[in-house]
Amino acid sequence: MAAAFGAYFCMYGFRKPFTAATSENFGNLLLWGIDYKILIVTTQVLGYLLAKFIGIKVISEMPQQRRALSILGMIAIAQLSLVIFGLIPAPWNFPLMFINGLMLGMVFGLVMSFLEGRQVSELLIAGLCSSFILADGVMKTVGTRVLQAGVSAYWMPAVAGTIFILPLLISVWMLTRIPPPSDDDRNHRSNREPMSKHDRREFFARYGMGLWLIVGVYVLTTILRSVRADFAPEIWKSIGYSKAPDVFTTSEMYVALGIMLVNGLGILIKTNRTAFFNSLGVSGFGFLLVILGWIAYRSHFIGGFPLMVMLGLGLYLPYVAIHTTVFERLIAWTRQRGNLGFLMYFADTMGYAAYVLVLLGKGLITSKDRVSELFPTLCIIVALLSIVCLVAAGLYFRFKTIHTRAEQVAN
Repeated sequence: MAAAFGAYFCMYGFRKPFTAATSENFGNLLLWGIDYKILIVTTQVLGYLLAKFIGIKVISEMPQQRRALSILGMIAIAQLSLVIFGLIPAPWNFPLMFINGLMLGMVFGLVMSFLEGRQVSELLIAGLCSSFILADGVMKTVGTRVLQAGVSAYWMPAVAGTIFILPLLISVWMLTRIPPPSDDDRNHRSNREPMSKHDRREFFARYGMGLWLIVGVYVLTTILRSVRADFAPEIWKSIGYSKAPDVFTTSEMYVALGIMLVNGLGILIKTNRTAFFNSLGVSGFGFLLVILGWIAYRSHFIGGFPLMVMLGLGLYLPYVAIHTTVFERLIAWTRQRGNLGFLMYFADTMGYAAYVLVLLGKGLITSKDRVSELFPTLCIIVALLSIVCLVAAGLYFRFKTIHTRAEQVAN
């Protein structure tokens, strides 16, 4: 868990610090009528999206012995792109963010592949997921501190990335020391092997409807989570926090601890089928928290800080549950040949594609103020649609199980 947490936490040091800079830090620069910060956020997400699409094949087929070197190689190129970003005059340096996103988009799947298929996978992957929850806030704090030290907004990403090079190397070395799943692990959770094109098609042919419903929830959550993360300074400012960089880290620390506790406890449920349906319930509870958070805030029962913590918990409960439990226990329950890399990268591709469309939406891309204005409405819509999808997914897999058992009896 420490190795996985450290590796992915450090990766965020090469991806997220630049989001701490506001449009004012970039001199309110426009290109083709588009706000420069929104342009570079969108450009990086486009690279990240392409990496997720490529990763459906690459991650699902990656042999174990190549994972660690692949992680280091991708992050090295990502850091080089940040250095060149600082060298090329703005606004024409924005394509470098595409390269950065393209290189970093497959790191999560490579790290996660060291952890899946074990009886304690939920706990291990919850620890891994807590890294990007906490890192999202920490990296904004780091980026803000670097800016306050006098570094320009264009060089800040490269300077921040340099801070994490040594701990990254240590963490990736630790990953290579992790032993493979034991025979007992494989008996309880099924053997995880690289998947062929035929294997991937067969998985979807058998469980397509249910998978699409779960992916739909993941897509909606990714959109909302990404808006909350990439435009955190603007959202915090809209609720009264404009000059407190440490608030990014403090709020996400509470969120990370809560998420790790709730999702990690999934290892206590030994029956794969029970754990699968329980994870859908946990996800639904998360969306209820999002709705209740806004109701309490609008009714003046809570302030801005508790609201952001509730929103973080509400969004990351389903987001992390899908990472840690939903797909993990589905593979273990059905014994279908598969691995988490394939399912997560398929879901991520859909999620980031949808987020790009949101960023490119008319009205959002032309004004940073529209982000904080649309955020509350987006929260309620996403929460309600996701609850409907979760209920439908639960019913699908329940009846799918009954139908499968009837076929087995008939045979």
